[in-house]
Amino acid sequence: MSLLRFRMLEKALSHAPVEVKAPSANPSDYFGERVFGRRQMRKYLNKQTYEALLDTIENKTPLTRETADAIAAGMRQWALEHGADHYCHWFQPLTGGTAEKHDSFSEPDHEGGMLEEFSGKVLVQQEPDASSFPSGGIRNTFEARGYSAWDPTSPAFIVDTTLCIPTVFISYTGEALDYKTPLLRSITAVSDAAVEVCRYFDRNVSRVTVFLGWEQEYFLVDDSLWSARLDLVQTGRTLMGHEAAKNQQLDDHYFGAIPQRVLEFMKDLEYECLKLGIPLKTRHNEVAPNQYELAPIYEEANLANDHNQLLMTIMGKVATRHHFRVLLHEKPFKGINGSGKHNNWSLGTNTGVNLLSPGYTAFENLQFITFLVNVIAAVHRHNGLLKASVMSASNEHRLGAGEAPPTIISTFLGTQVSEVLDKIEQSLDDEDIRFDSKNVFRMGGLTQIPSLLLDNTDRNRTSPFAFTGNRFEFRAVGSSDNCADAMIVLNTAVAEQLVSFRRAVDARIERGEKRDKAIYETLRELIGSCRAVRFDGNGYSEEWREEAARRGLDCVSGTPLNIDRYLDAATVEMFESQGVYSRKELEARAEIKWETYVKKVQIEARVLGDIAMNHIVPIASKYESVLLDKVWKMHQIGLKSHTDTDLIKMIQERTATIQTLTHEMVECRKRANRIDSMREKAIAYHDTVAVYFDRIRNEVDKLEEVVDDQIWTLPKYREILFVK
Repeated sequence: MSLLRFRMLEKALSHAPVEVKAPSANPSDYFGERVFGRRQMRKYLNKQTYEALLDTIENKTPLTRETADAIAAGMRQWALEHGADHYCHWFQPLTGGTAEKHDSFSEPDHEGGMLEEFSGKVLVQQEPDASSFPSGGIRNTFEARGYSAWDPTSPAFIVDTTLCIPTVFISYTGEALDYKTPLLRSITAVSDAAVEVCRYFDRNVSRVTVFLGWEQEYFLVDDSLWSARLDLVQTGRTLMGHEAAKNQQLDDHYFGAIPQRVLEFMKDLEYECLKLGIPLKTRHNEVAPNQYELAPIYEEANLANDHNQLLMTIMGKVATRHHFRVLLHEKPFKGINGSGKHNNWSLGTNTGVNLLSPGYTAFENLQFITFLVNVIAAVHRHNGLLKASVMSASNEHRLGAGEAPPTIISTFLGTQVSEVLDKIEQSLDDEDIRFDSKNVFRMGGLTQIPSLLLDNTDRNRTSPFAFTGNRFEFRAVGSSDNCADAMIVLNTAVAEQLVSFRRAVDARIERGEKRDKAIYETLRELIGSCRAVRFDGNGYSEEWREEAARRGLDCVSGTPLNIDRYLDAATVEMFESQGVYSRKELEARAEIKWETYVKKVQIEARVLGDIAMNHIVPIASKYESVLLDKVWKMHQIGLKSHTDTDLIKMIQERTATIQTLTHEMVECRKRANRIDSMREKAIAYHDTVAVYFDRIRNEVDKLEEVVDDQIWTLPKYREILFVK
């Protein structure tokens, strides 16, 4: 191998595990110690202030200025005692990451000294520069004003020496410029709508909480090998690279023994996360080599989303300590599984009921079926929009490949639940559904839906939206995504559907039907109308694509055209009716998504062209020259080498093809850049620029197979993916 590759691989192999010991063997001793949570609030706030803050968190009661000042004083004292010297408003702009501007607690005392100050005004609101964040045309670049406002429902925390205060981020004119604002709106919308439906069953329900349990998949690669791959450094994925002879085909990595160096990274990461109140629970090897997964205990959706955003930042910092780089790109390597972020979503009442969990009585199961069917109906009505919420330049490489779900949104319910819904749809007024000990359906009696057993069929790994016993798992979300994007759509769609359901049931009751019968009959109609989105088969098959199109499901592929769903009349009506997005905010988000797509493909095209022309072609030409010299010398002594001659011709043809394709790609990029409409530009990048990537890659990968390993400078898959 080349000297550069040899040195990088030697460095990678020389890294010993970095052992990090937690100060206590019991996570309970340090869990949340860097969080201003309820335990800290009780210690640093007086009783009146503490109760006022809890009232704000639980009931959205506005804080008075005096209370805000008291909270700020207690928070400052706690932060200073825990080593903080700066504070920031921590928010989630539409870049997809997080943002923070650090300010010192220290202020001049006008007597030649310094004081540590932190007021309620600073806690509650700040005015960061908004001009350089994506706004989708909501504001001009020269208009810098934007506001961040404290979100009391997500506790402040300390990272390094900075107190981070979770906030929303809005424009001067009030439009959301972040993910948190619409997520909070959607949580309120679905809670309000669900409470109204819950009151058919329990008048004590006053609040419904959205729960989210994300599963984060990721790759680890050695930082020395990462730094030698320009494509990994600048795009997060390999734009070229021949598959290793052995990758994941033996399934020997999945759930296998965790390599010691990786385990030390995981232990360190868990320690840092637990201190920050992120309740990590699970860790394991994933299917692909060097691929792993972690998952926390379920939390309220807003807090869970904050924790996932924080986790992605902490992962990078911890990985560097262990001489790793974390790859969160959905498809960093060709030929092996990509990474997702499965979002497990459920609804729970303030009375302790999981609305998506089967109960023990007919009445409980009527409630369960009510919410199950309404979620399915919401997914059916907005299946195209749900797909748009997870589509991106990176995730479109993953969807439909390996174990990732396809680019058609359908629901998987499993045999038993599907049969229950079918029986309800087909039953007569004097029939109900029962199970005997062998799980066989028996009929008899109005709307008496008996105890349901948890589904005992295997989960469908090709389903993007699967019911898994007491929750739905939205598996199409990408590993680098902000969970909020998909959760905003799902929450709002369910809220809209529950409002519609309530109106339909109330209309029946007003016509004289009894409540249970009105619910049951409305459900029967709903089950029939959303049947098209239910699919328990193989989501990868061509037959399913054809069947899905016949059913009227959204089968559009490619990110730019999917983004159109954000501007559909039904989408605008849904978001505006639920108070989640205005038309202006939707138009801005669509514009940002198109622009982000363009920029990501543009960067990849530039990097690919750079590597192809400045690395691959010269290396191949150098080897070609060596072969030519060999052939000439053999000719001088009267020998012929047809195999070498054929190899020279092959190398020449492939390098010429690479140069031609790269030139054509550059010209297509130039033409696309002249398009004013961001939507049309995104379509042009998708249809005329990105189509060159695999064509150029194929030629490069074929050269990698034949060019002398001694002069090939780029670390290969067999090296990147198997360093322990």
